[in-house]
Amino acid sequence: MKEKLWTMTFVINMLLNFIFYLVFYLPTVVIGSMAMTEYHASASIAGILSGIFIVGGFIARLWTGNNMKRFGAKKLLYIGTIIYFILTFGYFAVHSVGLLLLLRLIHGVGFGIAATASGTLAGAIVPASRRGEGIGYYALSVTLSSAVGPFLSMFLYASSGFNILIILSAILLFVALIGIFLLHIPKTTTNTSVSTDKKKKFAWSNYFEKKALPISLIAFLIGIAYSSILSFMDAYASSIHLAQAASFFFLVYAVTVLISRPLTGRIFDTHGDNFVMYPTYLFFAIGLFLIGLAHSGWMLLVAAIFIGLGYGSFSPFGQAIAIRTSGFERLGVATSTFFGLMDMGVGFGPFILGLIMPLLGYRNLYFASAIFSIIIAFIYYLLHGRHVKKNR
Repeated sequence: MKEKLWTMTFVINMLLNFIFYLVFYLPTVVIGSMAMTEYHASASIAGILSGIFIVGGFIARLWTGNNMKRFGAKKLLYIGTIIYFILTFGYFAVHSVGLLLLLRLIHGVGFGIAATASGTLAGAIVPASRRGEGIGYYALSVTLSSAVGPFLSMFLYASSGFNILIILSAILLFVALIGIFLLHIPKTTTNTSVSTDKKKKFAWSNYFEKKALPISLIAFLIGIAYSSILSFMDAYASSIHLAQAASFFFLVYAVTVLISRPLTGRIFDTHGDNFVMYPTYLFFAIGLFLIGLAHSGWMLLVAAIFIGLGYGSFSPFGQAIAIRTSGFERLGVATSTFFGLMDMGVGFGPFILGLIMPLLGYRNLYFASAIFSIIIAFIYYLLHGRHVKKNR
């Protein structure tokens, strides 16, 4: 008989994570345009305004992973969400690019603490026998937010301005604070037994889980490749007169993940890492290649299907690998290591790809990203794939 997966805490935690990521997307998608319009910021500064939030989140993820046993998942959820909520109102008071950069950095800290605590809790409450399936379902909260968030952000900004996005963000985070009250946290995630001697002196192992680094490095590289879509899709689609089709891209991506996740989750648990992971790199590469090849709307949307099967499947199963290889007692640090490096890939990817984009052009950038995805598959084999039989 299967162990129970859909508990009230699991569902509420999914909703909390959906809110955390939705609030990330709401201001981030248009913050660059707003800064260029309101503060006459340069395009490079506009890009930094998006990426610096990720930097704050990365720092917070490392701290959170190190302090998970000390504070417990529920207390860290409160701490992160309160910081996230209060600093949301800071956007009303900021009137310069310098202060906006500082606010974005600290605002990212609140997001990083809350999202890492939620991700760690998800890994703790999912039955070990259904970890791939359970984390796969949990990761749908991120997928759905990545489809709803950009759409809402652009629509509301165009119709009502930036302030409505901040008001909506504050309301959502207030709802999240209420939701945390309803969580029933297992004792294993609130264990405070941690070595005092180890805490007194600095150690990299307090912030990075060594056993999770191989799959986390792969996540960093995948994040760089995926940032080509987040950063350049809008401009690229406009340049090839496919802006209308591009507006449905993330919707098709999200629907693909929703439909495929129950099946891929069971396959992962039944057949193991490589049976699922190698196809994700191939599908991702095909999707990127089709984006670069696109001359019609249908081709762009077919690409979204492959991106959903590829990138959309990597995140939850990569987290499951990070948790399993690290051991349950290192759950918090493993989670923060994996998502921290993945976020850094997405955050720094636009800067890295932006340096080569003028040399390649949009189409060739996506072709290069497709080749890069295949290279990542070989790196995965060297770092993890060839050791899977030993791990399982």
